Amino acid sequence: QVQLVESGGGLVQAGGSPRLSCAASGRIFSINSMAWYRQAPGKQRELVAAITSGGNTNYADSVKGRFTISRDNAKNTVYLQMNSLKPEDTAVYYCNAHITTTFFEQSYYWGRGTQVTVSS
Repeated sequence: QVQLVESGGGLVQAGGSPRLSCAASGRIFSINSMAWYRQAPGKQRELVAAITSGGNTNYADSVKGRFTISRDNAKNTVYLQMNSLKPEDTAVYYCNAHITTTFFEQSYYWGRGTQVTVSS
């Protein structure tokens, strides 16, 4: 019913500034919060940044001042601008969205993830 597709990952040098995108599609009535999570090898998935439908944001302490989350409600898309990347930012980045479908059912949806590898 709903799909989230991430893009923009890859191999990046330390200090680089890639931007991740996540587009939601399907039977969407409205999108509430949207967020980016990441999971590094051998570690638990962690919240990186989140944004509400009204534009309020919050960030993990490890990325504050370096990453910026934003969204385009008309395109059902959330972005993650990553600046000053460090090797410890290497992870699979997942998009997450709290969506109300056209059947008026609310649920959290996940994308399949996009790999970001930061080389030193």
